Amino acid sequence: MICAFLGALSNLSLLIPNIAIFNLLTARFGTGFFLAGIYPVGMKIASDYYKDGLGKALGFLVGALVLGTAIPHLIKELSWSSDYRMVIIFTSALASIGGLVMWLLVPDGPYRKPVSRLQLGVITQLFSIIGFRKAAFGYFGHMWELYAFWGFVPIILKTYADLQSIELQVSFWSFIIIGIGTISCILGGYISVKVGSRKVARNSLFISGLFCLSSPLLFQLPPQIFIVCLCLWGMLVISDSPQFSTMVAAAAPPELRGTGLTIVNCIGFAITIISIQLLSFLLDYLDPTLLYLFLGIGPIMGIILLRRNT
Repeated sequence: MICAFLGALSNLSLLIPNIAIFNLLTARFGTGFFLAGIYPVGMKIASDYYKDGLGKALGFLVGALVLGTAIPHLIKELSWSSDYRMVIIFTSALASIGGLVMWLLVPDGPYRKPVSRLQLGVITQLFSIIGFRKAAFGYFGHMWELYAFWGFVPIILKTYADLQSIELQVSFWSFIIIGIGTISCILGGYISVKVGSRKVARNSLFISGLFCLSSPLLFQLPPQIFIVCLCLWGMLVISDSPQFSTMVAAAAPPELRGTGLTIVNCIGFAITIISIQLLSFLLDYLDPTLLYLFLGIGPIMGIILLRRNT
């Protein structure tokens, strides 16, 4: 709750009149910093409620994250004045409401095991567990693709519209393409109960990787098929995320689940910086239809490392 409030406050500080570049960057850093106290902690709370069926529970939780990621695009599409400040105000308000709801309505789960002391050597301890290490590396490959894809969805749509000389509602379709991942996260959670989290994660990562490698061909498709393919990519790019987190949580000792999830999440989000910056850099030098081939690096490496026996 505290991190939700402070993250919302950091976000709102962007509206300070004539904000200096240093303060703007500090505000964005603060928002990202406090997000680390929300997302992995939320997964830890979910894991404290389930001994079995955690994949389904995290499917719903990550599905909520996906919908939250997509909502700013919808707010922009529906904003009466097309004022960017409305996006900042609405998202900050939603974050604050979410934090308050957590505090008022969600107590600690029955399977929570508190840690008695700070353990600085826990990172090496966790990564020495084969199952934890394989799940973590699979997650890292997934994260290389995920946020770069989400961040570039509007650019993909605009590139296609320019190439085909057509009009597209970029914000609306960005909301749909990102938000539809909510459905796949929930469906993947139910499927994981029957076939296991590893199979769902591996297959999702493999197929989303195929979309990366075939991405130049998408720009040649008719508009309706192009949108359908992007929606399928939007579903598969995220459906593995809750299952990788389930595998991480299952492999970690119960008292270190929160720590393990946080470490893996933080490394994963750090990886997204590299892939996003890489695409941003290449945008000035490459045909924009070829950019998304580089997102295939993550799924390829993730699948290879997930299959290794060590």
